[in-house]
Amino acid sequence: MKSHRTATRRFLPGSPFNVPTVPPPPLEQFALNDRVSHDKYGLGMVIGVEDDIAVLVDFGPQQERILAPYAKLVKL
Repeated sequence: MKSHRTATRRFLPGSPFNVPTVPPPPLEQFALNDRVSHDKYGLGMVIGVEDDIAVLVDFGPQQERILAPYAKLVKL
């Protein structure tokens, strides 16, 4: 019985699998009383910040806890 040799993989310049990994963009930092805009809830003000986890935003008639990575939340 022959033992299996591990072959080194060839580098193929046109391969879609050779794409270098791009690190995700850094999370936007929010502070108390920052004015923000959300795609669904509209304009609001940050009233609470949990480090890199979530922000609590007052949108007037309601308060919402927005989780990171804050895809639809924009600082104004």
